[in-house]
Amino acid sequence: MRRAHVRIYGKVQGVWFRAHTKDIADKLGIKGWVRNVPDGSVEAVFEGDDESVEKIIEWCHRGPPLARVERVEVEYEEPRGEEKFEIRY
Repeated sequence: MRRAHVRIYGKVQGVWFRAHTKDIADKLGIKGWVRNVPDGSVEAVFEGDDESVEKIIEWCHRGPPLARVERVEVEYEEPRGEEKFEIRY
């Protein structure tokens, strides 16, 4: 089990980044959350098996079709037992 706290920078708001992230997280069985940050970035927490967490982080480097990802920062943390994946507002 792995937990990653991720911050994505670039043109990542207003391009359906959160909705696409939730779709992928649900398909991979990842728990956690995603939200927009006032500085224009997107922040997310992913919890799941190592392979699935790495797959969604890899996807974050590209994002949905309209996104232009400039940078992704990842910090690994101790899992906290997230129960579902949600979009936070």
